[in-house]
Amino acid sequence: MSALFNFRSLLQVILLLICSCTYVHSQWPSILDRYKDHGALGAFWKMARIGERASPYVSLACIIMAINQFNS
Repeated sequence: MSALFNFRSLLQVILLLICSCTYVHSQWPSILDRYKDHGALGAFWKMARIGERASPYVSLACIIMAINQFNS
């Protein structure tokens, strides 16, 4: 089954995108900052901002997802 049709997998993909975009933005900020106002590529900048601003909640979600993945 595709990750788009399985809600659990979709949450995992979104969480991994947020973590990846936050890491890329912390290492090379100019890569995501130049596409800030563009439509599709601006979504990656927005995910990086979510990861920066809500980092305790994102890290807690990563831990919960890891425990959930371990149990299933």
